[in-house]
Amino acid sequence: MNVTAAAVVWLGVGLALANWCFLTERRFGLLDRSIKPFWFRLIELLVSYLLLLVLGVWLESSMGAIQSQTWNFYAITFLLFLVMAYPGYVWRYLRRRSSGAS
Repeated sequence: MNVTAAAVVWLGVGLALANWCFLTERRFGLLDRSIKPFWFRLIELLVSYLLLLVLGVWLESSMGAIQSQTWNFYAITFLLFLVMAYPGYVWRYLRRRSSGAS
């Protein structure tokens, strides 16, 4: 896999993982419970970020040597992940709900 394809895969999976916790009420996509609290969505977001990091390391190792990273890299990728999660956050918390009565 070349670098461009790996970047497209990483960004696509990152976009899906970032929004997954806001689009479903299932806990970690498995357990069907009542409405998830916001703090649990944040935990799912953090776990999703860690999964995305594992995918990134795997993609990088499949193309060659893994480069060592400092805290700056992880801070920037986490903020990028939060930006990718914004559409799901808006859909869950900021969109106007229809009142049902017209």
